[in-house]
Amino acid sequence: MGVVKKDILIGFLVAIFATFGGVFIYIEYFSRYSFDETLQLIVEGKLYGKVLSIAAIPNLFVFFIYLKKKQDNGAKGVLLATIVTAFITLILKFF
Repeated sequence: MGVVKKDILIGFLVAIFATFGGVFIYIEYFSRYSFDETLQLIVEGKLYGKVLSIAAIPNLFVFFIYLKKKQDNGAKGVLLATIVTAFITLILKFF
């Protein structure tokens, strides 16, 4: 695997991890209910897309960190992960 592909993959995985971290932070700290109750409300209300779109906000910070360090290929991976997240959100909203 080339260095460029490896950097893009690492950026992609970091962004996916940041998105899941965003989901956890949203559910744990910004929800009025407990973790289990919030997950249950998300499933019952079919709010996957809304929670996922809010949870993608940490990708913005990761993207700018990669740009600040002049690691453009890692930033490309973050951008790719954000586009995939947006596409999944779009699918969840309309289907």
